[in-house]
Amino acid sequence: MTALALTPVRVRPRRPVGATVAAGFLALVVLAAVLAPLLAPYAPDAIDLSASLAGTTGDHLLGTDSSGQDLLSRVLYGARTSLIAPVLLLAVAALLGVSLGVLAAWRGGWTDALVSRATDVMYAFPGLLFTVLIIAVFGTGMTTSVLALGLAYTPTVAKYTRSLALSEARKPYVDAYRVQGMGGARICAMHLVPNLARAVTGYLVVLFGEALMSLATLSYLGFGAQPPSSDWGLMVQEGQAAIVQGALLPALVPGTAIAAVVVSFNVVGVRAADRLGRQS
Repeated sequence: MTALALTPVRVRPRRPVGATVAAGFLALVVLAAVLAPLLAPYAPDAIDLSASLAGTTGDHLLGTDSSGQDLLSRVLYGARTSLIAPVLLLAVAALLGVSLGVLAAWRGGWTDALVSRATDVMYAFPGLLFTVLIIAVFGTGMTTSVLALGLAYTPTVAKYTRSLALSEARKPYVDAYRVQGMGGARICAMHLVPNLARAVTGYLVVLFGEALMSLATLSYLGFGAQPPSSDWGLMVQEGQAAIVQGALLPALVPGTAIAAVVVSFNVVGVRAADRLGRQS
């Protein structure tokens, strides 16, 4: 009898539906932010007091705020600030955090102890309170908020990078480059840090939603974006007074936008971190 050869069938792992939907939603949000001048029916700062607190109508699909400004237009333009600011915040945290984490892991000894104790102190200090203290000294505004929160997020990134760099620095290729006479700074810049890039990037994607929420909180408290900005956190703060008058849309629309984007980034971030971590 002839034995039949069985050919193994490769089954592709199914992509999580939630992550796919979240990624598609975020792609639409980014596209809407880029095309805001084309998609927005009105200028974000156009005031029409005759349409104050209007509900959903043909002229205003998502209603208006107390100044008669179209909420759809403001949300579309506000997506730019609400998405770009967290990127800048995480860029500051990554630049400082990765540098400190790699320095502590590579040098070891008293350098590692000093960096570790400093990050422990900053990590134990409430990030929002630390940010408010910096804003109290240097003034309110989105630029100050981004820099202050970037410093507040630095210890988190530094600790994560240090843990990765400690194991990476023990790998054979590092000793091979040392034998060839390559200096420590060059090894770190050209080889060690690039090898950590995937894992660190995945971690930053996870932090994006938290960074967006932190910036929205500062704007809501009056420390971040200032009028007439269309930042989502500021829109929630401005729309809060309208709730007493029975108008929920001015606060509900930007609040829903924040919640939807944060949840989507959390879902996508966990998936991205998992995939990038396996590939690193």
